Amino acid sequence: MSKNRYKKLARTFVGASLLIVIGAGFSASLSDQGVASSEVVKTGTAGYMQVVVTSGETIWSIASALNTGGRSDLSSVVDQIVSTNGLASTDLEPGTKLWVPAK
Repeated sequence: MSKNRYKKLARTFVGASLLIVIGAGFSASLSDQGVASSEVVKTGTAGYMQVVVTSGETIWSIASALNTGGRSDLSSVVDQIVSTNGLASTDLEPGTKLWVPAK
């Protein structure tokens, strides 16, 4: 294996490992809130982060996990997720990437 190919493989492995660690941390924080396994993809700007919807999750369960720290109305969190992502409905498919308000 060439040196450049080895470096590229090592960078890919480190990047994937970092995403797994970040995802595990977010999953643990959501598990405490009753949402099993959303994975953080990346942090956005203006107080948003991107998550990947997993099987069994609903927009309501994700909003419920995020509805901490002074957000009083769960439906307003759902509305914010729907409008931010330009969703036509609240139905979600596993693997969908959503921008959600950061805690």
